[in-house]
Amino acid sequence: MASHRRPKQPSRARVTVLTAAAATAVALSAQVSAHAAPAKPSTDEVKAQVDKLSEDQEKATETFNGANERANQLRAQAAQLQDQVARGQEQMTELATGLAAVAGEQYRNGGIDSSVALMLSSDPAGYLEKASSAEQVTETQAATLKQLKEQQRRLDQQKQEATEILAELDRNTQVLNDAKNQVQQKLQESKRLLSQLSAADRAAVMGDRASRSDNRAALGSLPPASGYAAVAVAAAESKLGHDYQWGAEGPNVFDCSGLMEWAYAQAGVSLPRTSQEQGSVGTRVPSLADAQPGDLIIFGPDRHHVGMYVGNGMMIHAPKTGDVVKIAPATVMSINTIRRV
Repeated sequence: MASHRRPKQPSRARVTVLTAAAATAVALSAQVSAHAAPAKPSTDEVKAQVDKLSEDQEKATETFNGANERANQLRAQAAQLQDQVARGQEQMTELATGLAAVAGEQYRNGGIDSSVALMLSSDPAGYLEKASSAEQVTETQAATLKQLKEQQRRLDQQKQEATEILAELDRNTQVLNDAKNQVQQKLQESKRLLSQLSAADRAAVMGDRASRSDNRAALGSLPPASGYAAVAVAAAESKLGHDYQWGAEGPNVFDCSGLMEWAYAQAGVSLPRTSQEQGSVGTRVPSLADAQPGDLIIFGPDRHHVGMYVGNGMMIHAPKTGDVVKIAPATVMSINTIRRV
């Protein structure tokens, strides 16, 4: 009779080792999966991210434009005040020299008059209080000291104003640098995202860089503008196909507000530098249906973009980095306000 032997059961220790090894294998597999290269974003995902970065970059650009304009104003004010301080100091020196000449003459003639000594004291501002009697001060001496006292007051005031303006310039320079850094960071991040796409997909994300002739064809038959608005519209049309460049005011590259500023300057009209400020010029137009060629259309709740209405529901604008001055529907973004210059 054949004997039937039960299969040998693995020892409990061996089962434990095998179980631990399996658990380790599962953990290692999970770690490998966790550290595997993430899937590349789709074209639509990249487009959404690049569009958001472009909007953020334009906001930072307008902050930069405003800070840069203010910096230029502050530098001009500081230079003017410093010039005034220098001239005031010269006048103070001349007055003090005149008083010293009087004192020198009196010394050579046997002594310094008490009134002159008071005028040359370390506290000339207190001279008139001390020289209370007519005997102590002549009319000429009093007039000279009043002039010296007023000049000192103006000089102190100008020095204080210059100090405050230079301090504001320092603060403004920090804002300027921060905005510039933000723009550069947004641009670098956009480039990084676009580098993950093929050339065809990158072109699709960035949109059509319409040529100047293509843009002119898109204009079609537009209603005529009048007055200086007509000059501004013609100037903007002449820049169709020119590159966008952040912070640029022309004459060959532009950002959105720089194009508006340059175009109206050709008509002899001075616009403020930023889209936020341009959103307050002139008079408000109730709606797009009431817009006329030359009107400024300001976009976004924070007024970070601007275009120029040219009729038939279309505008000319400088859209974003990598794009050109072009024709686009005036409803391409949310309209904040429309201004007639």
